[in-house]
Amino acid sequence: MNPILIYDGHCGFCAIWVNYGRLLTGDRVNYAPSQEVDHHYPEISPEEFKRSVWFIEADGTRASGAEAVFRLMAHAPGEGWRLWMYRHLPGFAFTSEAAYRFVAGHRSFFYWVTRIFWGADLEPASYRMSRWLFLRGLALVYFLAFLILIPQISGLIGENGILPAHEYLQTIHSEFGGLSYRFFPTLAWLNSSDAFLLAVCWAGCALSVALLLGFLPLPAAIGLYLLYLSIDTVGQAFLSFQWDALLLETGFAAILVARRPSDIGRWVLRFLVFRLMLESGLVKILSGDAAWRSLTALNFHYETQPLPTPLAWYAHQLPRTFQKMSVAGVFFVELAVPFLFFLPRRLRIIGAWVTILFQLLIAATGNYTFFNLLTIVLCVPLFDDRHLRRFLPAGLGRSGELKNGRVAIALGAVVIFIGLLQLLTMVGLLRTVPEPGASVVEQAEIFHIVSRYGLFAVMTTSRPEIVIEGSNDGQDWKTYEFKFKPGDVTQPPRWTAPYQPRLDWQMWFAALSNYQSNPWFSQLMLRLLQGSPEVLGLLATNPFPGKPPRFIRAVVYDYHFSDFATRRSTGAWWTRRELGAYFPAVSLR
Repeated sequence: MNPILIYDGHCGFCAIWVNYGRLLTGDRVNYAPSQEVDHHYPEISPEEFKRSVWFIEADGTRASGAEAVFRLMAHAPGEGWRLWMYRHLPGFAFTSEAAYRFVAGHRSFFYWVTRIFWGADLEPASYRMSRWLFLRGLALVYFLAFLILIPQISGLIGENGILPAHEYLQTIHSEFGGLSYRFFPTLAWLNSSDAFLLAVCWAGCALSVALLLGFLPLPAAIGLYLLYLSIDTVGQAFLSFQWDALLLETGFAAILVARRPSDIGRWVLRFLVFRLMLESGLVKILSGDAAWRSLTALNFHYETQPLPTPLAWYAHQLPRTFQKMSVAGVFFVELAVPFLFFLPRRLRIIGAWVTILFQLLIAATGNYTFFNLLTIVLCVPLFDDRHLRRFLPAGLGRSGELKNGRVAIALGAVVIFIGLLQLLTMVGLLRTVPEPGASVVEQAEIFHIVSRYGLFAVMTTSRPEIVIEGSNDGQDWKTYEFKFKPGDVTQPPRWTAPYQPRLDWQMWFAALSNYQSNPWFSQLMLRLLQGSPEVLGLLATNPFPGKPPRFIRAVVYDYHFSDFATRRSTGAWWTRRELGAYFPAVSLR
């Protein structure tokens, strides 16, 4: 004999949620309107049936109100935790019953709340398609991340590169000794040669394809995380970008959902995209930057960002009023929309689409490598299968639901807790993390399990650009042109994403300070004097193809986008004026 849920058959609100309960519990529970079965239970008055649902267990045990709902849910797979909390968590039963009485007393209002935010036809959320799409999106991002490193890694951190990985590891080991492996986790401790670093990248591409095809997803997800962590650890300044940390944090969280859909994994991913967006807005407010506070940041952003696209030139010409409205929109998307991720499904879906549109707009005016794509992939777990069926074939992701294991639940809870601590310290609600939490947070940051986010906390309002020049006589200087960063004023900005020219990006950062604050820059100048083919391969032109120049120097210019009139008359996308020396003329002899 099955237990039975008895409800008010004249209540539209009850009908919606009872149908939802039927879908959850299947044939494990019977359902009946009180108007049809009340004569079987004369001890329960008609008024009591109208005030509350009743749940009658097979042994005759009865419960009403919130307890009846939780008893019903306990007959659905994986939903018994609510009844456990009702029985064991102090204050939970009292709060639940008070909330139930309030909702029951305002059924008409909550009927329309349900219709608006959930819809008239509720069904238990499933995330099989969502998981399928997320893992393949992540596989694509991993593939791009490894692939774009292959032509650059030797010039950046190879044996003849700007910051050789083997020298970096030797320095670390001399300073930290046996603790080096704990503080700097990387497979490069086994071998840091160019061939090995390239092999790691090619292995990452291969595992990305495996994950894309759904072949051994859990080992593939673990392997991808470890391989990218290995490259990131030895990448030094050239892999210090927020999207590298975000890829690792996303990759670690993906391990929790790699086998089958997982509630705890889904919440870890949802909290990650929440933190990513919210922290991006908070840093702008907390920095106290005048450009953000006065809503004038976009007056400068399009021309001062690292690698603008051609559309950025046109966006820069837009009226100042429109730019202010756009900044207000940025704050809305980054500070308000993330909270929709935790609200009922329709609001959550709206929040996801707004965030995706926001990322597409950013990608239209700026080259941010795979960052925008990765953020869009992180929005996928916000969609349930019911929504995705509008766009994708229904047969995707057919694997069954997987009950959360204790290890996965504990690991996911720790990741969420660390992220919460980090967020609380960021806004000043928590000054420091007490031990032993501080040690756990430190290890999580070393392995990029949890990271901080927030680009352009302080808006750059000018664009200094470094121009490197070489000479054989100290009089006639020839320019080294880069592949993507501004140089020749007649060359338009280029589309580069998802490719990231990591040296071009670091040149942007170097120009904001001096070469003493960027030790890698002196190494770059040395490699150019030596004529390193690996480093020269990172540039667009080598003005000294026969042999390296005798002298090398760097000059800094102030760049601005041209206006319509200047571009029509001269063809120049940029205007520039020389500011002075950045790096003095030096020679190996």
